[in-house]
Amino acid sequence: MAVSCQSLPEVRRSIIGQTLIFASLTLLLSWSCPALGKKKLYIGALFPMSGGWPGGQACLPSAQMALDLVNKRTDILPEYELELIHYDSMCDPGEATKLLYDLLYTEPIKMVLMPGCSSVSTLVAEAARMWNLIVLSYGSSSPALSNRQRFPTFFRTHPSATLHNPTRVQLFQKWKWTKIATIQQTTEVFTSTLDDLEARTKEAGIEISVRQSFLTDPAPAVKNLKRQDARIIVGLFYETEARKVFCEVYKEKLYGKKYVWFLIGWYADNWFKIKDPSINCTVEQMTEAVEGHVTTEIVMLNPETVRGASNLTSQEFLNQLMSKLGGKNPEETGGFQEAPLAYDAVWALALALNKTVGPLKAKGRRLEDFNYNNRDITAEIYRALNTSSFEGVSGHVVFDAQGSRMAWTLIEQLQGGSYKKIGYFDSTKGNLSWYGNDKWIGPGPPADQTVVIEVFRFLSQKLFVSVSVFAGLGILLGIVCLTFNIYNSNVRYIQNSQPYLNNMTAVGCMMALAAVFPLGLDGHHIHRKQFPVVCQFRLWLLGLGFSLAYGSMFTKIWWVHTVFTKKDDKKEKRKHLEPWKLYATVGVLLVIDVLSLMIWQIVDPLHITVEKFVREAPKGDLDVLIQPLLEHCSSDKMNTWLGVVYGYKGLLLLLGIFLAYETKSISTEKINDHRAVGMAIYNVSVLCMITAPVTMILSSQQDASFAFASLAIVFSVYITLVVLFVPKMRRLITRGEWQSDTQETMKTQGSSTNNNDEEKSRQLERENKELQKIIQEKEERVSELRNQLVERQALRSRRRPSTANQNHSTPLLPIPSNNDPKSLIPPPGYPNPASDNHSLPPSFSNSSNLYQPDGKISRNNCHTSRLQLLYK
Repeated sequence: MAVSCQSLPEVRRSIIGQTLIFASLTLLLSWSCPALGKKKLYIGALFPMSGGWPGGQACLPSAQMALDLVNKRTDILPEYELELIHYDSMCDPGEATKLLYDLLYTEPIKMVLMPGCSSVSTLVAEAARMWNLIVLSYGSSSPALSNRQRFPTFFRTHPSATLHNPTRVQLFQKWKWTKIATIQQTTEVFTSTLDDLEARTKEAGIEISVRQSFLTDPAPAVKNLKRQDARIIVGLFYETEARKVFCEVYKEKLYGKKYVWFLIGWYADNWFKIKDPSINCTVEQMTEAVEGHVTTEIVMLNPETVRGASNLTSQEFLNQLMSKLGGKNPEETGGFQEAPLAYDAVWALALALNKTVGPLKAKGRRLEDFNYNNRDITAEIYRALNTSSFEGVSGHVVFDAQGSRMAWTLIEQLQGGSYKKIGYFDSTKGNLSWYGNDKWIGPGPPADQTVVIEVFRFLSQKLFVSVSVFAGLGILLGIVCLTFNIYNSNVRYIQNSQPYLNNMTAVGCMMALAAVFPLGLDGHHIHRKQFPVVCQFRLWLLGLGFSLAYGSMFTKIWWVHTVFTKKDDKKEKRKHLEPWKLYATVGVLLVIDVLSLMIWQIVDPLHITVEKFVREAPKGDLDVLIQPLLEHCSSDKMNTWLGVVYGYKGLLLLLGIFLAYETKSISTEKINDHRAVGMAIYNVSVLCMITAPVTMILSSQQDASFAFASLAIVFSVYITLVVLFVPKMRRLITRGEWQSDTQETMKTQGSSTNNNDEEKSRQLERENKELQKIIQEKEERVSELRNQLVERQALRSRRRPSTANQNHSTPLLPIPSNNDPKSLIPPPGYPNPASDNHSLPPSFSNSSNLYQPDGKISRNNCHTSRLQLLYK
């Protein structure tokens, strides 16, 4: 007779009152159906008892405590008993693969899998969906496990590592930090956590300025943090690497009142005091380096004294766990902090399975009907877990859409070598509970970067005032010169200097001096918005002032050179000076400047630019740097425009120097001050050609640049005004040429001899050429007469040969000397050469006396009436 566990009540009712034979049958049936017929549900678990994270040392006893309580409860799964089948994964994915195979392919069937480490959970959760298994982890924090597409059936009571990030961002905002740095160990869990932190900080307007990573040696990464002036540093690494990092931090002095480190809170409380052979720092050095750092840790033990689903408070749970561990030191027991999470994981699973009994019964199914091909039961368990919400010993248990635990974050700070709680953060509500007991090495939270104070460099006011005084005096001098020139414009001597051009020179000099004032204006005097107007004002005053002052002088020297280097016939044509041509030349130069400045202002207007210099560290507070700034007038293509302007002006200056040199020995009545103009051009050209490149080189030194440019303008103007106008003032004052018209006429007549020297010189040159021509004719006549004398002597010698033979010793007649007037008497029968005198002018009747053997005119042989004509 086959009797099942389900028919036990009927069998008992049928054998009541029967014999002892039936009693033995009842005992047999009770032995075959223990716990009064409860059916077992199996859970496959992987607890790392060793390896990188030996969390199973405390988590396994905690889970067993939860199973015992659940199985004793009559209101939770009354018809079922949960049994845990577990192995040691050693936190190794390779070992976990083998154990997962054993769990899946050996009886009995497991309804749920419970892995531990993140690496093991990743492997198990990715494979579990192929067997329609729910995975519930108690010790996995990798953010990668929050991917629902990759891990569709994964849940965890251990919050994701990214849950630290909202707390960190909240603290950054509380302490008003907008710039942070990070250093991480190169592992998947920390990389994904940092990616999430970067996204959250960017959304909050916080910049991650430095991001460093390392695999085994953190020294280069720490040095880079120091080099890039990192102040607020988030460190993501395991405990062993944390000791290496802070040993390097001590060496680089990357700690103290200027720095704050944010670390993970699940290290052991004395992690920095543990002796580590891989570092060469003492415990005292490590303690000094880690002082004041802040940790964020998921709240794994409910801070409130409440009884949750297990009817235990968090403190009662700890007492029972310590009893089960047999008095082991919690700090030496792996996974002690995560033990409440394993405890609540079992309770979450039990409550979810209990919640699925009703819906499955309505569908005609039972939990014991589960197999690896049954998706309906898996879907019901998934829905039950997804809607879980209860109070556990670790706090309120609830899962988000990715299956990760939503929990509070504990904020602690290392103060005096021990951790102190300074606050909590509830990420579900965004609520920060702050105790206000945070403690800093300095007066308060440090700055997130070196405080940079921007300081504008302004022109020295003493220099500006001094140069302005000289410029003002120069303007007064220009007004005096202009007034003098206008008042005496009717004086002959002033008229011969082209007073209108001199007036232009004086006005141009005053405009150039006026440019000194806006040249010295900066942010100390005017508002930043007004600076572009001042820039344009500088440019126009200086440009137009140069065109008027230098252009008028250049025009004079150009006209003198043009007239006195032409041929004689063209000189005569341009003998009379036409003033309008001079003014037109100045006008052309002025129009060129106006057009170029207008095009510059329209196409590429001047605007203010700020030049930054190397930061300077003041004495005393090393956490503050001075950022010197200097305002400039500039445009987008400033160098191009300056090249065009300097090239054009430079050519004018060079041409002016050449013309002044060429005309230095010329004297003309029409422009009697051209030598003074040449001297002024020399000085202006030299100063301008030196000043232009030097001021460009010294543009970053406001005092030197202003002094060089302004003093060059002042000296150029002073030299020009003194050279052009002071001699005229002196002449008119000493000679009194402005006193009266009569005296003016007399003095003009008295000085006409000097003014007409040039005309007399040209007249003497013409007369001298005429005399040379006459002398040449006379020389030809004398040669002809000599030839006649030679022929006559030859004829005489032929007529008297006999006489010659007899008197052969008698010498020939000497050839008459040119100086002997008798030698010029012709023989009989020949015409008298003196008869040619009728063809000469009366004044040249004695012109033979002007002839010299070398063909030159001697002043001693000239007729006294012609001495004045031959004088040059």
